[in-house]
Amino acid sequence: MNPTSTSASSTPAPSSTSPHDDARAAAARIAELTGVERHDVALVLGSGWKAAAELIGQTVAEIPATDIPGFRAPAVEGHAGTIRSIAIAPPDGSSATRYALVLGARTHLYEGRGVRAVVHGVRTAAAAGVSTLVLTNGCGGLREEWPPGTPVLISDHINLTATSPLEGATFIDLTDLYSTRLRTAARQVDPTLDEGVYVQFPGPHYETPAEIQFAKRIGGDLIGMSTALEAIAAREAGVEVLGISLVTNLAAGISPTPLSHAEVVEAGEAAAPRISNLLAQIVPHLP
Repeated sequence: MNPTSTSASSTPAPSSTSPHDDARAAAARIAELTGVERHDVALVLGSGWKAAAELIGQTVAEIPATDIPGFRAPAVEGHAGTIRSIAIAPPDGSSATRYALVLGARTHLYEGRGVRAVVHGVRTAAAAGVSTLVLTNGCGGLREEWPPGTPVLISDHINLTATSPLEGATFIDLTDLYSTRLRTAARQVDPTLDEGVYVQFPGPHYETPAEIQFAKRIGGDLIGMSTALEAIAAREAGVEVLGISLVTNLAAGISPTPLSHAEVVEAGEAAAPRISNLLAQIVPHLP
């Protein structure tokens, strides 16, 4: 192999600057372009979830993600590629206004840009003042009772990426990483919401049936290629996390048909009106 070549799984050498300094610079630019000095809640909208941005409240500003330091256009169909500042409509009719930062440009680990790039959006949100983070994704389901189109709250995760966004001797407790009180708030909006354990694989290939059975045996209910690393970075920053997955397909070996990204996109589009409305109802009720 040519020693100068790279692969999709290669990890770029870390820069000499602190990732937290990079996040603060990005947050300052967001404040400048949106005119909103501080945001309260952030949402990372994964496959199938992007329509929620239209329903959460009044858009104050929408900017291309590429205008913000450290962000790039999304590499995956189904992601918006913009960053929005939204004034959240208060659920009780009060005059108090909170602001949501909607991140529609998620970077996945399999893009080969390194873990810092994967969690840069989350760290930027924290630097922008966010205290609550909503992480969404489209995923494979391991339970046959969850057909495509089912939203599921994430109760915990298993990180099978063999990496972490934490650098150096940074020891962070991950107990109740996916906040119990935020899940309770979500169930006040929809008491039928089920919950499960999310397993992040590195991707971009789909898992084999044997890997799916392994994930089930170690306690997994949902399979995907995002979210876990972002949640860890959020905990490091002191941000409370609500995770919601949209089951877009049954996982390999459970589904009777071969998996395809087109199936994921199609299922997300079909479920978009319902899950977007659900998320728009949940966000104003988050503490």
